[in-house]
Amino acid sequence: MITGQSINPYRLQGRVTRVLGSGFIIDSNGLVLTNAHVVYGLQSLTVTMDDGSIVAAKLVGADPIFDLAVIQIPKPRTGTLPTIKLGDSDRLRPGEEVIAIGNPLGLDQTVTRGIISGINRILPETPLSLTEPLIQTDTAINPGNSGGPLLNRCGEVIGINTAVVPEAQSIGFSVPINVAKTVLPALLKDGRVIRPWIGFHGQLIGPEVRKLLQLPLVDGLLVEVVEPGSPADKAGIRGGVMELSIGGSSFLLGGDIVVSLNGAPMNEPEKLTGIMRGLKVGSRLKLKVFRDGKYLELEYSLPERPLLPGDIPDVGSFAPGPPDSKSDIARRRR
Repeated sequence: MITGQSINPYRLQGRVTRVLGSGFIIDSNGLVLTNAHVVYGLQSLTVTMDDGSIVAAKLVGADPIFDLAVIQIPKPRTGTLPTIKLGDSDRLRPGEEVIAIGNPLGLDQTVTRGIISGINRILPETPLSLTEPLIQTDTAINPGNSGGPLLNRCGEVIGINTAVVPEAQSIGFSVPINVAKTVLPALLKDGRVIRPWIGFHGQLIGPEVRKLLQLPLVDGLLVEVVEPGSPADKAGIRGGVMELSIGGSSFLLGGDIVVSLNGAPMNEPEKLTGIMRGLKVGSRLKLKVFRDGKYLELEYSLPERPLLPGDIPDVGSFAPGPPDSKSDIARRRR
């Protein structure tokens, strides 16, 4: 069980927020894998071991975007720390039985069982460059399960429990363990994941949307939002100014349409994520955009992406107890 507290110096009341979560030991030297929203930005952090002993922990690295973190606990004076085997989440198939272990509502060593409901789930409102394929499961996940392992029938970790859809029943999400394996070296080396800052995001539009709107548009990536102060903002890329809903989908119209990125056309959804993921810090980004009936060429360098306000988890929203009355997000971390 992982517990910690965060102190907000700007509040006169309720300044201390207590956080409860789960985790699992992945290395005999005391490395524990968990969720970033469980341990990020805390003033104190402790881990309760299986035998009831409580040890201090320190943050080694965290990535709030993929909601992964590594903390360090001391090695015991005698004996060794028990570790858990990591599986292969790429081999998962819907219908497979899984088990979640965690500390929901502080009830330590709780086990729940279910199946894999879906794989490669992409939650809505996620920029294409930051998409994370999640495992969907109907295994019960509650506050305090965050960071706990999702196990297959061989006892191998295939996911890290992270979120649920509050309006639904029995819909939970876990970060695939193969994603954690990819991120882990960066967390251990740099304490964070170094990403390029593209500075804009939007969604693809194609012939169907153009035909419906009857506007002078082209196929490509419709730029809806440009992050203030980003390299895209400084390069003069324009975002949307007018919202339009079509069949339950929302578009911010009026912004640039990116036709190609580094020579690659932006009209194939299955390739777009790969193109975005292939960008590196320090590389040049060459864009061909459509604006006001004309084509423009824009170019800028990609610096490291900083932590933006929306990336940093609000630990107050994840404390055990009644849901936050101000929360209207589509998913809630557990």
